Amino acid sequence: MKLYNTLTNRKEEFMPLEEGKVKMYVCGPTVYDYIHIGNARPYVIFDTIRRYMEYKGYDVNYVQNFTDVDDKIIKKAIEEGVESTVISERFIKEALKDAEGLNVEPATKNPKVTEEMDGIIEMIQTLIDKGHAYVVDGSVFYDTKSFPDYGKLSGKNIEDLEAGARIAVDENKKNPMDFVLWKPKKEGEPYWESPWSQGRPGWHIECSVMAKKYLGDTIDIHAGGEDLIFPHHENEIAQSEAANGKPFAKYWLHNGFINVDNKKMSKSLGNFFTLREIVEHVPYDVVRFFILSGHYRSPINFSRELMESAGKGLERIKNAYKNLVFFENNSTGEMTDDEKKLSLEADKFREQFEKAMDDDFNTADAVTAIFEIARFANVNVNEGSSKEFAKDIREKMLLLCNVLGIVPEDKDTGDKISPEEIEALISKRAEAKKAKDFAQADAIRAELLEKGVVIEDTRAGVRWSYK
Repeated sequence: MKLYNTLTNRKEEFMPLEEGKVKMYVCGPTVYDYIHIGNARPYVIFDTIRRYMEYKGYDVNYVQNFTDVDDKIIKKAIEEGVESTVISERFIKEALKDAEGLNVEPATKNPKVTEEMDGIIEMIQTLIDKGHAYVVDGSVFYDTKSFPDYGKLSGKNIEDLEAGARIAVDENKKNPMDFVLWKPKKEGEPYWESPWSQGRPGWHIECSVMAKKYLGDTIDIHAGGEDLIFPHHENEIAQSEAANGKPFAKYWLHNGFINVDNKKMSKSLGNFFTLREIVEHVPYDVVRFFILSGHYRSPINFSRELMESAGKGLERIKNAYKNLVFFENNSTGEMTDDEKKLSLEADKFREQFEKAMDDDFNTADAVTAIFEIARFANVNVNEGSSKEFAKDIREKMLLLCNVLGIVPEDKDTGDKISPEEIEALISKRAEAKKAKDFAQADAIRAELLEKGVVIEDTRAGVRWSYK
């Protein structure tokens, strides 16, 4: 299994620090609003990578934080006249709802900055003691020139950065590229006690502390959006490696941006959408499928037309799966010799899928493998197939769907009529047809259609599906 490591700018064979285990940290959202479509991409991508690691037999310790103290959170709290914790807790709950909607597996741990202050203060003090940070009037700054490897992730040279930097707003800095680890409180802001001032941490220090606490000094994979490479992830490396004296992360993975109608998403352009706004028009599973339809490192373009296309593609997979379920439920018998040969032939789709995922998690080609097995099922599984064969192909297809977090079967019907009620009405309709009461049979079909259920008479029995 090879992955593209931003730190080395090349694909590398994945070799975990500890056999059979993976320690993975993903930067989570700042919770001042509903997550947007750009946040949804790392949620889906790194969940899928985690799923594939688990599929390959690894025990994955997956940590994704919430930044629950920040200028934007404080600003929103002041606007609403509430404590900042009211804002952060509200949108943590909403982010978790969106993650569940996207079929993202729960993280092993979702730490919050406000619950990690002791560790943050301890690491800052360690950096001061080791000569990597300095105190000025209650603020603590990281001295970037004290860390010779600064810039190794982004490939940026510190002298070039300083030459291109504007005059530092904070004249207390030794160097323009130094960054804040702790800042004194302002009037009306939440604060914590520290040896330097009543205040709160800078943004970068939080992830260094949480990764160390929940995963250790050195982790296997650190992941996030490509916008975090500099300065956030660069600064994390500087802090963690200076404080711990060890490499921070072995592999760095970054997903590309989502553009909207071929333009960078921004509020100023009026093309900024929260995930909630999008799922008013398309289901969560279509959003997930859309995200997986492109390679995670490449930018992808979001548009209504492309989302509709993703919905149609997902529907093709679902319909193939529904057919397999139907044939499995309405057939009998074990596989024939010809079906055993076909079963072996179908194994090539799993090989195709694994080849794609082993090559830097190429979900676009992995989705193609699922389309191929769906096409194979449509051609080779029918009314004359054995129960065992239909089940075999269904399970092969489901296995691959599960790795990508695609749910091919509608399990949660919500307000829809239940499968038991549908079967009862279908039985009642069969009795009406047997009694040649075709008006009653047509009325039952119309009733089912009104309740969102389409039925189809086949030689093997009545098939139904939700509209």
